[in-house]
Amino acid sequence: MTVPSPGSPTNSAPPPDEAWIIATELGVGRQQVVAAIGLLDEGNTLPFIARYRKEATDGLDDSQLRRLTERLDALRSLAARRTSILDSIAEQGKLTEALRADLMAATTRSALEDLYLPYRPKRRTRAMMAREKGLSGLADLILAQTRGPRSREELARPFISGQVPTAADAYAGARDIVAETIADQAAIRSRVREQGMAWGQLQSRMVSGADDPRGVFLSYYAFSQRLNRLLPYQVLALDRGEAEKVLRLSVTVPERDWRAPIADHFRPDGRSVLAADLEAAITDSAERLLLPAIERDLRSRLTETAHAHAIAVFARNLRSLLNLPPLSDRILLGIDPGYRSGCKTAVVDATGRVLATATLPLAIPGRGQEEARQTLTGLVERYGVSVIAIGNGTAGRDVEQQVAILTRERPDLKYLMVSEAGASVYSASALASQELPDLDVTLRGAVSIARRTQDPLAELVKIEPGAIGVGLYQHDVDQKALARSLAGVVEDTVNAVGVDLNTASPALLGHVAGIGPKLAAGIVAHREHAGAFGARQSLLAVTGLGPRAFQQCAGFLRVRGGVEPLDASAIHPESYAAARTLIQLAELRPDDAAERRRDAVHTVLRQTGEAALAERLGVGIPTLGDIIEQLERPGRDPRVDVPPPLLRSDILSMDDLKPGMRLSGTVRNVVDFGAFVDIGVKEDGLLHKSALPPGRRLELGQILQVEVLRVEADRGRIALAWKGEGAADPGEGA
Repeated sequence: MTVPSPGSPTNSAPPPDEAWIIATELGVGRQQVVAAIGLLDEGNTLPFIARYRKEATDGLDDSQLRRLTERLDALRSLAARRTSILDSIAEQGKLTEALRADLMAATTRSALEDLYLPYRPKRRTRAMMAREKGLSGLADLILAQTRGPRSREELARPFISGQVPTAADAYAGARDIVAETIADQAAIRSRVREQGMAWGQLQSRMVSGADDPRGVFLSYYAFSQRLNRLLPYQVLALDRGEAEKVLRLSVTVPERDWRAPIADHFRPDGRSVLAADLEAAITDSAERLLLPAIERDLRSRLTETAHAHAIAVFARNLRSLLNLPPLSDRILLGIDPGYRSGCKTAVVDATGRVLATATLPLAIPGRGQEEARQTLTGLVERYGVSVIAIGNGTAGRDVEQQVAILTRERPDLKYLMVSEAGASVYSASALASQELPDLDVTLRGAVSIARRTQDPLAELVKIEPGAIGVGLYQHDVDQKALARSLAGVVEDTVNAVGVDLNTASPALLGHVAGIGPKLAAGIVAHREHAGAFGARQSLLAVTGLGPRAFQQCAGFLRVRGGVEPLDASAIHPESYAAARTLIQLAELRPDDAAERRRDAVHTVLRQTGEAALAERLGVGIPTLGDIIEQLERPGRDPRVDVPPPLLRSDILSMDDLKPGMRLSGTVRNVVDFGAFVDIGVKEDGLLHKSALPPGRRLELGQILQVEVLRVEADRGRIALAWKGEGAADPGEGA
């Protein structure tokens, strides 16, 4: 039998370039990818490319560009690993042209490592020791399934020595070499891995004597499922159960699915006296070497896929949270609930400035609670509070009951529950110390809760994205990948909304394309020393901010009421000349209403034609579209198109809920199996994905109409059904 090379089958075709691979995976043109890679390699930021280089990339958006960037990094990492492997094999003098071709054609890390496996330095193995004893020749005879008149003893005789005293010892060592040779075949490993993922089973059993007092992993005490049918949240739960030593997991690959790939390359010949040796080596190879390695690979692949999915859910939820509409032009009172230490309260004005603070025992029944409510009433009356924001943590619902008493008596006063995730992280941060130096750490959380209601984006960027907590198994996933993904969401959202150069905090400015934390601090320091910026161009006076950084950040910064009206828009300074020409053609005036602006601009567009107008202005059609949009609605905040949050004026209890009752609710978390919806009672209800219309995807903060299906008060569970979007009436829901 001819033993295949470790790289078999050989692929002599040239490897596809990285742009072609990415274009194929994203479903876009190769030239779009080539242009994007070129812009990235020149040092341009992703938001800048997405917004201001649409002509070059033919309109690739920020989501596509982020996926492109991640895949480009992965491919370049793969290329670096390939180079390292080629060098290693070449140093061993074993690099053939066929193997080089296979290595160059490998497009995944597993394919590359499979090819490298036979040449990778190993710890001393049984096969290695057998080779040192001179048994490679006998192993070759087993692999070749030698035929002839000689017996097994005669074939073994030349290999018997002081180190190998008997024929049995010789064959044992030779079989070890054969077993390792089989397990090291890239083609076999790849096939078994594919078959294992398609047909393998994962089993989970409870570890005897394990501690799981709340039955968190009850569903997995005796669990079995095909690998390709496991859901991401199941994989994460199983992994956690194993890590906490509650569950024992194993993967089984059916025998037919590992024997067939091996038989394609190594098949015992019944006419050879060494057939039984090859059969024994195959079984040993599978059980001792191949299948344990494949199980590790499959488990790793499942975990990586589950992590990627969970991170995508986190990212989607965070994007929804950051895009919640601001409650601007209102005076708010924020409450950070607590039992033992009392409820921290803070009143902030429409700009987020702290007007008053207090610590009130609102959650503790008794006379003190009544006095606390009176104090709260006094704060509402004195400062003209229109909305009370209550943190949803411990004691949140108890506080809600007290606030509801106030709102029943005051039709103009509303309240809402707000996620307080990350408020304590912000309170203890250096940034909070700078912003609120005279405020006790415990009171800063109440300020954060109020401010994040006023402007979720401006406040939440002050908190490490991972601390915001919008998903499941947050601390189980790859923390670097999670941080990278969430940072990308923050960057995309900040730049899509835009930032007021004269009011933004260093934390918010730090997420603007081309700026970063150091320059953000420099901008704020310059602003405090020299006064408000009168124009975008004034940024060039900031130490360390040169023309390149200005190009990247200028379009995302807003200067309102400055010397250049266009500075209040998302039009980039490099397009000001084109914008001014269009303003002249449309005869626009600064005080024109939005409808007049729209009609005038579209009249010019209709009379001139899109292509001709773009050519006359010296811009591409995508940039023309962006200029027109900004002239119609200068500096528009895209978040205003999102329905406002649901403001409540009363409260329900679990006892009030009955099947068939219809309520308005706010989506608080979106997970694989559905969404948790705040309907105004202590526990969020579960809207299972099976109760949603086909293809419907929910987002954090979304207002829904739901129907109560089932209430399990003893378990704190509420099952909901979908009845549409939006609140029936403003302020409804209790």
